Amino acid sequence: MCFSRVRLLLLFLLASLLLFLTSPLATQLRLLLQMPFIWQKSAADSIISHDRDGFDVTFRGYESEQPPSELHHPSPIPAILHHVHLGDTALRPEWLVAREECLRIHPGWKTHIWDDKTATQFVRDHFPDLQETWNNYPYLVQKVDALRYMILYIHGGAILDLDLVCKRSLEPLRRFDFVAPAAYPAGFSIGMLLSSPGNLFVRDLIDNLPRFKRRWLLLPYVTVMFSTGCHYASTIYTTQPNRTSLRILSGPPDHPNMHMLNGFVDTPLFRHLGTSSWHANDALFVRLVEGLGGRVLYCILSAVIVGGCVVLSRSIAARRRSVRFARSTLPSKVFEKVV
Repeated sequence: MCFSRVRLLLLFLLASLLLFLTSPLATQLRLLLQMPFIWQKSAADSIISHDRDGFDVTFRGYESEQPPSELHHPSPIPAILHHVHLGDTALRPEWLVAREECLRIHPGWKTHIWDDKTATQFVRDHFPDLQETWNNYPYLVQKVDALRYMILYIHGGAILDLDLVCKRSLEPLRRFDFVAPAAYPAGFSIGMLLSSPGNLFVRDLIDNLPRFKRRWLLLPYVTVMFSTGCHYASTIYTTQPNRTSLRILSGPPDHPNMHMLNGFVDTPLFRHLGTSSWHANDALFVRLVEGLGGRVLYCILSAVIVGGCVVLSRSIAARRRSVRFARSTLPSKVFEKVV
């Protein structure tokens, strides 16, 4: 009897595991967790290089201020500079200074700063099917991230975080169809994105937003990164069947993190003020993530999931044992009461 119940429990757990592994949630989790492990291979043909692209990734060979079309090459990416500021808080003075510097370094570029009013109208006009998804994001930064992709798909151009102070023109990068800076230890940053209008990869980023809209582990950082942020975008990148037109801006072999935008850094293109505040409530977790590194973090997350399954199975088994014990003692207690 006991053996048959154990067997039924094991069959139940196996069936539950199979159902989970074939669920959309498991598919998403697998894609998200495997990204750091497959990134290097996935991005190998997309890293901008002098040999393949004839491009100076140090930017020393280019003027710091360069008007549009001065390099005499096709420019699929239009000369438009976008910034996004949503929410009730006023723009910080240092952000205004940073934006003014970017405008100065990009003479001849069109510029646009998106606020709540213009962003809401834009989503309503161009992506009505996603308006509910966009409106109901729990964190403001998710709306900002999703809006980046929508803006680039419709208008194209370059979209920058407000805490990036431009040091050089982005004009040389307009020759490509899509550009994002490499992140450490895997993936790319969305703090700077350049794209041609109607880019298929950017369209895929938009189309997958509803599917990846989940709360992960009740932590804002994980929820944002897995639903709209850098990790989400990098994961969708690894699923692209054709990545030949996508470019990742990394440094030379002896300095691969040259263009990394994590924290207070100086790159050839930007001085990063590092003033983003969206993860202030879980800053300790963010520092832990940066300290552990991506691969270790996702191994830990995988272990947590497996551990959760083990705890669940043991709790079910313990509950069944307690029920059996109660049943076995019930007749004797009734007999004692009668006597």
